[in-house]
Amino acid sequence: MLQTKKVVFVAKEGHIDTLKSLLIDMVKPSQDEEGCLLYHIYQKQEKPNTFIVIETWESNEALEGHKNSEHYKYYKSHFEPYTAEKYSEVLVELGV
Repeated sequence: MLQTKKVVFVAKEGHIDTLKSLLIDMVKPSQDEEGCLLYHIYQKQEKPNTFIVIETWESNEALEGHKNSEHYKYYKSHFEPYTAEKYSEVLVELGV
């Protein structure tokens, strides 16, 4: 079953560029992972301290594999000092 998530990050004041760089570094290695169908990061134009990750994995196993990757572990151990707020939502595709 497809696994789609929206993850929102709000950077702490003065840390937009650092968080942005950390998130950008996740894109290519994540997209190259087996089972990754979509992995994009967006920055809100009207709130440049806010980033949105949209990711779709072909299965829960693929998503769990992503969480065990080296680039994910690096991100996970480094994002908190630059992040004021982070939350995730699971999305369900309709009309398919």
